[in-house]
Amino acid sequence: MPVASISPASVPAAVNQGPAATLIYDDWYPALRTEKLHAGKLAKAMLLDTPLVLGRRNDGRVFAMRDSCPHRGIPLSVGWFDGEHVTCRYHGWEFEPCSGQCQLIPSLTAQDRLDATRIYATAFPCEERDGHAWVFIPSAGSGRKGENAELQQVPELLKFGPRYRTAHLMADLPCNVDHGIIGLMDPAHGPFVHQAWWWRSRASIREKIKKFEPILEGFRMSAHAPSGNSAPYRLLGVYGQPVETTIDFVLPNRRTEIIRCGDKWFSSLTTVTPVTSSSCRIDVIAAWNVFYRVPLVTPIAKFFGAKFVRQDQETMIQQAEGLRHNPSLMLIDDADKPAKWYFALKQARLDGTGKHPMAGPVELHWRS
Repeated sequence: MPVASISPASVPAAVNQGPAATLIYDDWYPALRTEKLHAGKLAKAMLLDTPLVLGRRNDGRVFAMRDSCPHRGIPLSVGWFDGEHVTCRYHGWEFEPCSGQCQLIPSLTAQDRLDATRIYATAFPCEERDGHAWVFIPSAGSGRKGENAELQQVPELLKFGPRYRTAHLMADLPCNVDHGIIGLMDPAHGPFVHQAWWWRSRASIREKIKKFEPILEGFRMSAHAPSGNSAPYRLLGVYGQPVETTIDFVLPNRRTEIIRCGDKWFSSLTTVTPVTSSSCRIDVIAAWNVFYRVPLVTPIAKFFGAKFVRQDQETMIQQAEGLRHNPSLMLIDDADKPAKWYFALKQARLDGTGKHPMAGPVELHWRS
């Protein structure tokens, strides 16, 4: 299915970014949308403080390389790509982009014994899923990841049938990935940040009780009836069947939400990706078959979805003004308990213990 994309305005250049975050390596991250990869063209991206150059080979496969020639360091993105090889514009070195293997050094003569194919530019595992070019960024010193390396499964949006519509939203955030993620899972900001007739208002605040359970490297908000004080959820009542939603968060940065109503469903995958150690980007990719035959439902959904993401983006821009002074912060129970779990899970990944902060199912209470 084709994916429609909407990008809220970029963060103004004058916004001062806050403190840096420790980054999680050895995992998959969405670098950019593959609609930006055109035949014979190179595209640039930044991921985890790593400059990348990406493209699509003639056989359709996407690739990602460090945007730096191993010879003298000039960005490969200023060179040429013929669909088979990336050529450095400084000395004409040619590289096979998926492996990074050097294929040609024009300056070598018959007298030279250097085997160009023993030289590699840095290439990263890169796969296309749901319109994203996902790139695996290894930790420093872990060695080159070959094409047959055993890696985690590439993330993919769940779908529950062959007929569905899709859309993509993104926004740049002037904060580190930690603040982006805990903002994503924060249940209490809705009536304030997202005040609107079509979503929520302060007058709609009510007590919520949600059950959570531990899952591998994450946690799940167990299946439950969605909030009755959110207009979009109430619309599903027209199907006359119980509505149930499940929300998962999994390291390093992924939130999935599945809404089921009989044979109708909505699925979303939201990622908060560190561009640098002090800035990040939020991407939302969604698929659904609810109101599949209703005219204009896709542009309407994209319009309101973009406004929703823009509200979060504006709040993060405002928050960045305070965070740049590195103030002391606090998290409270129960509304901030998922944020505490995230930090504990992240620390367990970083120190290699794998210890989960949840001993078992937990019931949390808050007002939102």
